[in-house]
Amino acid sequence: MSFISVKHIKKTFKVPIKSSGILGTLKSFFKRKYRYIKAIDDISFSIKKGEIVGYIGPNGAGKSTTIKILSGILVPDSGDVKVAGLIPSKDRKEYVKQIGVVFGQRSQLWWDIPAIDSFNLLKEIYKIPKEQYESTLNELTKLLNLEEILNVPVRNLSLGNRMKCEIAASLLHSPKILFLDEPTIGLDAVSKKVVREFIKKINKQKNVTIILTTHDMADIEALAKRIILIGKGKLLYDGSLSKLKKNYDYLRKIKVVTKDTIDIKKDCIVKIEKLDDGIEFTIDIRKIEINEFIKLISSKISIIDIDIDSENIDELIVKLYEDFKI
Repeated sequence: MSFISVKHIKKTFKVPIKSSGILGTLKSFFKRKYRYIKAIDDISFSIKKGEIVGYIGPNGAGKSTTIKILSGILVPDSGDVKVAGLIPSKDRKEYVKQIGVVFGQRSQLWWDIPAIDSFNLLKEIYKIPKEQYESTLNELTKLLNLEEILNVPVRNLSLGNRMKCEIAASLLHSPKILFLDEPTIGLDAVSKKVVREFIKKINKQKNVTIILTTHDMADIEALAKRIILIGKGKLLYDGSLSKLKKNYDYLRKIKVVTKDTIDIKKDCIVKIEKLDDGIEFTIDIRKIEINEFIKLISSKISIIDIDIDSENIDELIVKLYEDFKI
């Protein structure tokens, strides 16, 4: 049985058209024109309990609208949504106890007071029993290394430390689902690693279901085995990251350090770029195996050194976008 079930949801927004010039502005007071934007157009998917799913797409694809529907902020025009047996927009009082939300660019912490004071306020809002609250707080403090920053005003925290406090705040009431929107935005490499490791840990230890929306494909690669790709309000891909790589990760960059020149034309070679110290070949491994290609070029030039690199996840996602023309 699906923990999260989304069936044929649609959402259209009515947006006023702004007229230019003084005359156009005056006319709009008496007769306003509108345009209709399909934010979500018949999307369906299901998610099992304990899954981490990357929900991705370009700006304006409909990601935020979907998350707002799943979190109960918006109501779909049509279709059905059920999460943990509840309808987010109808069973709000019970539902908010089940979810945690972290927005990378928005804060749920009070800016001018220490994080611990915000945590205490959230304890009262969610009516968390004292023993449960203290136990969860102690656990989160240890896991995220919050001991030295709990009593520092939030405005004085680094972005990395603030994000750790944001995540802790979203987990104080022990939610079953966690919505993460750009959780590592603006963080340095060390802070990103800490946040990612913690997300994996709570998923494993507490079986928290996580939906991750981000433009940082390194987050997706580090956390999610499954991705859902949407574009222009439509679902374009729903499957494993490994399958995506299998279908799209077929180019290899082979940098050869050599003093020789080479004139070679093969359909397996996508691109040849001359470098200061050699040549970089981009080859299609569907047409030739790497070892066969190396044998081919080594028979024509003297190789001093060689380096082989595959495409990164960002390049694979760009290919997907190009395939679906979004």
